[in-house]
Amino acid sequence: MGDILIKPTRYGAPVSRALVAAMMADLNERYGGDGDGDQTPVEAVEFDPPEGLFLVAWRDGEPVGCGGWRTLAHFSAPGIPEDVAEIKRMYTTPAARKGGVAAEVLAALEESAREAGMHRIVLETGLPQPEAIALYEKSGYTRIDNYGYYRADPLCVCYGRDL
Repeated sequence: MGDILIKPTRYGAPVSRALVAAMMADLNERYGGDGDGDQTPVEAVEFDPPEGLFLVAWRDGEPVGCGGWRTLAHFSAPGIPEDVAEIKRMYTTPAARKGGVAAEVLAALEESAREAGMHRIVLETGLPQPEAIALYEKSGYTRIDNYGYYRADPLCVCYGRDL
């Protein structure tokens, strides 16, 4: 396997849209849905610097993963500090899984959020995604109270860590 190249990419770019569509299909399969996968409202502008960032991971010229962060205070209930980032749309293609892609994307997201002045990062995932849970826990994330669109969903689990 070749080296992983991670590049900032517009959320609305064709490669980003294709990866997000694959992620949504994966979520539908895991959760038994037939709709839009993650239904959390997200707009492309939320990932525009300096308010956020979207990254695409490439290996041997092929897109193999993605993820983004956005400033949570701008898209959630009042009272969230301005220096809290939320990770969204983390995904690794099936062929690239267990190859370090997700860990590298996560590290790059954390670094870019830190550089943008974020001091904490949070995320939502779910019990049908045990590999995601394992990655976050291995990366120093701890369980926090559920928040966001799926806060009342019994399959939802949320994590956070200081940057």
